[in-house]
Amino acid sequence: MTRELTFRVSESAGDVSALLRRPDQVRWLLVLAHGAGAGMRHAFMESLAGELANAGIATLRYQFPYMQHRRGRPDPPAVLTATVRSAIGAAAETTPDLPLLAGGKSLGGRMTSHAFSELPRAGATEALTRVSGLVFFGFPLHPPGRPDTKRADHLKRVTVPMLFLQGTRDALADLSLMRPVCEGLAPRATLHILDDADHSFHVLKRSGTTDADVLRDLARITASWVDSLKV
Repeated sequence: MTRELTFRVSESAGDVSALLRRPDQVRWLLVLAHGAGAGMRHAFMESLAGELANAGIATLRYQFPYMQHRRGRPDPPAVLTATVRSAIGAAAETTPDLPLLAGGKSLGGRMTSHAFSELPRAGATEALTRVSGLVFFGFPLHPPGRPDTKRADHLKRVTVPMLFLQGTRDALADLSLMRPVCEGLAPRATLHILDDADHSFHVLKRSGTTDADVLRDLARITASWVDSLKV
């Protein structure tokens, strides 16, 4: 069900690895980027890909160059967004029969949104025009303890539908700021809030739910939202 492949980001950034997970009963492919501190094989990414597969959504997880080459800090934004675009190109070539989504966990989702915000002036490849929506698993609206909305300014230039999945305990997304951001992007933005989840989608034991429950909810909500898209 899962196979490994590589694709070229650029001559300077080189090649990176990716994992394609395609279930038998599949309707969409989500090009899924990892967060800042952990790569595509992190337990969260593995489990999320599994739950999405159960919901009929294939995934192409991929590495950013800094993670591929085990460097300590993320690449410059231009390299990160180039990686997003190249990953979508690889997905379109590998699975020409499936409609595409793109997004990611935290940093990966934010860089995906930046890649799409640049399209009006940078132009879109055929692969990018196949992407029908963006999915953000914990959009990092601001650094911890520093509430702000500057990181959302570019979202006004994103023209495809967006799904924001946010926990009530997410220290990187104050919901009193996140809600009006999404309202300002309506009808292109949908915000779904998961009770008691933090930025990593961990929940407290006293909540009566488990991390596994949350992962299933993430996949279920994503699949329901995708079905609502007019493609």
